[in-house]
Amino acid sequence: METCEKQSRICYNKKAGFILLKKEQRKEEFIMEYKITGYKPEKLFHFFEEVCAVPRGSGNEKGISDFLVKFAKDRNLWVYQDDSYNVIIKKGGSKGAEDKAPVMLQGHIDMVCDKRAGVEHDFEKEGIDLVLKDGVLSANGTTLGADNGVAIALMMMVLDDEDIKHPPVECVFTTEEEVGLNGAQALDKSQITARTMINMDSEEEGVATISCAGGLRVQLTRPVERIAAEGTLVQIKIEGLLGGHSGTDIDKERQNANILMARMAEHLMKNTDGKLVAFAGGTKDNAITRECEASLIYAEKAEAEKAEKLACVLAETFSEEISSFEPDFGCEISLEEGQSVSALKDEDAKAFVSAIRLAPNGVYRRNIKMDGFVVVSSNMGVVRADENELVIVVSPRSSVASLQEDTKERFALLAETFGFAIDYSGEYPGWDYKEDSRIREVFVESYRELFGTELRLEALHAGLECGLFSEALPGLDAIAVGPTLYNVHTPDENVPLDSFERFYELLKDVLARLAA
Repeated sequence: METCEKQSRICYNKKAGFILLKKEQRKEEFIMEYKITGYKPEKLFHFFEEVCAVPRGSGNEKGISDFLVKFAKDRNLWVYQDDSYNVIIKKGGSKGAEDKAPVMLQGHIDMVCDKRAGVEHDFEKEGIDLVLKDGVLSANGTTLGADNGVAIALMMMVLDDEDIKHPPVECVFTTEEEVGLNGAQALDKSQITARTMINMDSEEEGVATISCAGGLRVQLTRPVERIAAEGTLVQIKIEGLLGGHSGTDIDKERQNANILMARMAEHLMKNTDGKLVAFAGGTKDNAITRECEASLIYAEKAEAEKAEKLACVLAETFSEEISSFEPDFGCEISLEEGQSVSALKDEDAKAFVSAIRLAPNGVYRRNIKMDGFVVVSSNMGVVRADENELVIVVSPRSSVASLQEDTKERFALLAETFGFAIDYSGEYPGWDYKEDSRIREVFVESYRELFGTELRLEALHAGLECGLFSEALPGLDAIAVGPTLYNVHTPDENVPLDSFERFYELLKDVLARLAA
C-alpha cells in the first residue's frame, strides 16, 4: 500500500520508504496509516513512525537527512545540511524567551541494521515493519532503530509544537554515529552557538548520563593462500546467544559467538587432522556477536566422525558453563561427504584462531570504588576467513585515555605476534564529568517534581557524541538522557511507549524551566 503525508508531499512506499514526489506525481493524495494510537501527544508517535519508514542504516542516511531538511523548510525554520548529511535546524525561543541562552538538542539519525536468521528485509530500501503489542513497540524480526529514532521524533516535536515554552533551540542530527561517530566528527561545529547540550541517546528512563567512554575500531588483516582439499566437511554453527550493545551490555556476561567458535576450532585442530575452511561471525564491531559458523575438511570420514563427537562434547560443556546467563545457546553440527573446497594452510589457520583466542575481549578493568563501573573493555565484533584474507574487527572502549592507548598497544603486539597488519579508525574521545552543571541540576529538579523520585546519575561505558561536542565547544554543559530502550542493536530491540510518553513530558518541563 502506498500512502502520502499531505502537508509535506512525501510519499511512503513499503519497499522504498519516504520519497519526494515530482510535481506530475502529485495527482492523488493519501493519508498515512499509523499503528500507534492512544499516546500523547499523538503527533510525537506519528513522527516516530514516519522516521521508521525511512531506510537509515549507517552510511545510508541521505533519505532521512533530506526528509529533515524538507521538514524544516516546510516550517520556515533555519536549516543547515553538510556533505556528510548532518542536519542542524534552529528555532527561536517561545514568546518571552527569545533572548534566553540557546539549548542544543542532539541525536543521531543512523541505526544499526541487524535481523534474525531467515528474515527477509532489505535495509537499503525498506522501512521498518513495526509491531505494537501490549504497549511495547518492536520490529518484525529486525532492529527497531529506536536507538536513536526516538531523538529524531522528539526534536521534530519540539520544532513543530508552537504551544510549548522553550529557549532558542538548535537541533543537531548527526550521521554514522554507530560506526564511529563519523558525522559528529565531520560536522562544522561553528554552526552551533549553544553551550548547553541535551543529548537524547541514553537508554534508560530515570537515568542521566554525565560522562562516557572513548573508543575506536581496530581491524587486523592477514593475507592467505588457500589449498585444494577434498573429503568430509564438518560444519558447526553457534547460535541463540543474547548479543547486545558492546558497551552497555558488555558487563552482563553475554557470550561472544566468535570466542566460543575459536575455542571449538582450536580444540578440533589440536585433536584431529582437519583443515579450517570457513569461519565467519558478526556483522558489526559494536554488537556482541550472537552467531558464528565454521567448517573443517577431513580426508577420512572416520576422522570427521571423531571431530563431530569431540565438537558435541565441547558444545555440551559450553552449555553447562553458560546456561545460567545464555539459556538459548545452541550448537548445530553436521557432516557432508564428498566435498571439494579450498582450505586454509595450517600455519594461517593456527595464527587466525590463536589471535582470536588471545585477543582482549569482554571486561578487563573495573573501578571498584564506583560500584564496579567498567573502565576498559573490548568486543570482537566481526571475524571472517575470506578467500584471500583473514579479518578480525574489534571495538575497544575506555573512559581513561592512557588505558585506551594501552589497549591499542596490546592489539599491536597481538598483530605482530601472529603476522597481522593492524589499522585504527574512528577513534573518538571520552566525555569527562563536569563538577558544576546547570543542565544537570535542572533535570534533577524537574524529574523530582514530576515523578516524586530522584534522577539517577551515571557514567556510561559506551560512545556518546557528547565527547566530540565537548572537545569542540569550550565550556559546553552537557547531559545525556532518553526513554527506556531494551536490547538495542539486536532484533529484540523494543521501547515501552509509556516511557517514551513520560520522557517527552520531562523534556518539555526542562525546556520550560530554561525558558523561565
